[in-house]
Amino acid sequence: MTNLEVHAPAPADLEGGLASLIGDCARMAPHWAAPDRITPRPVSPSLIHGVTVPQKSARLLDAMSDYGD
Repeated sequence: MTNLEVHAPAPADLEGGLASLIGDCARMAPHWAAPDRITPRPVSPSLIHGVTVPQKSARLLDAMSDYGD
């Protein structure tokens, strides 16, 4: 049987401030790869049509505040 080392994740600091959040992000950054550059392709407005939103989703979004509380 192989003895695998398991590292416990860092404890979540739910009451931490901005410094704690920045530290969490710095620890996670090496785990994520990002493309060098993303070039969005333009879409003609005439091609954007037929978008429908379910009534439940529309009510949910309407009930949300724009900037948080």
